[in-house]
Amino acid sequence: MSVETRRFDSVDAFLDVAGPFLEAREPEHQLTLGIAANSQTTGLFPADGVLMAALSDGRVVATALWTPPWNLILSEVDDPEAIDAIAEAVAGEVLGGVHAPDEHAEAFARAWTERSRMRYRVAMRHRGYMLDAVTPPVGVPGQMRLARPSDRERMVEWMLAFDDEAMGLDAGRRDMRALVDDMLGSPVRTAYIWEVAGVPVSMCQAVGRTPHGIRIGAVYTPPDQRRRGYASAITAAASQLQLDEGRRWCFLFTDLANPTSNRIYQAIGYRPVRDVTLIRFEQPSQG
Repeated sequence: MSVETRRFDSVDAFLDVAGPFLEAREPEHQLTLGIAANSQTTGLFPADGVLMAALSDGRVVATALWTPPWNLILSEVDDPEAIDAIAEAVAGEVLGGVHAPDEHAEAFARAWTERSRMRYRVAMRHRGYMLDAVTPPVGVPGQMRLARPSDRERMVEWMLAFDDEAMGLDAGRRDMRALVDDMLGSPVRTAYIWEVAGVPVSMCQAVGRTPHGIRIGAVYTPPDQRRRGYASAITAAASQLQLDEGRRWCFLFTDLANPTSNRIYQAIGYRPVRDVTLIRFEQPSQG
């Protein structure tokens, strides 16, 4: 039977249908489940966003979630026909990119750009990790604390640098101030600072709650404080705190081109789950 797509007008309706499919592979679907949970908590989902399931004979075989201006997130795909069906269903949207499991990312990009007359390029390859027990680093000075409003300007600078290094997004300062304000005051994000002798030297956040876990992200240490174990220490401490609060897992993503981050996270207990690809869509060049 051919694959059909169904679009939903609320996160609750989307999860009623797609939730069991997503939760059956919760670590692989950490982004979709985390964004959906954030929207349920805040009561906000963009009116021009996409909540979509692809079904074959009434069974969910893939999902797509898009919160403009971010990238469309494609789930695991249990029927290859779902890729073309979703691409057709979102052909009229102005997507900036797609974040999808390795073997599905370019297939979706080809299908969507054929319809949209756009071009695509592979921007980054990520690896998703999960952790259920922490091995803390030894001998790293300092301690973790919650981020405070007085950290705002430093966090803005650090997040701008983080996006430039890790994501290449070139975020505007005004947008980054709004994001940092969200990190400091949102019910769906918690930001942490690692301090040594009262001096902030590293940061991270916990965000994107799933039914049994949460994602650690925005791990950043400024260049003059690197190679001292601070990123490992704050990630381990933030992860342990989440487990202590009753979560089964912590998740995170790394850039596969950065061997240091992949090494240090595995050293504190993170195990690989899934490789994913981030693809950007662009207007074709003129002339």
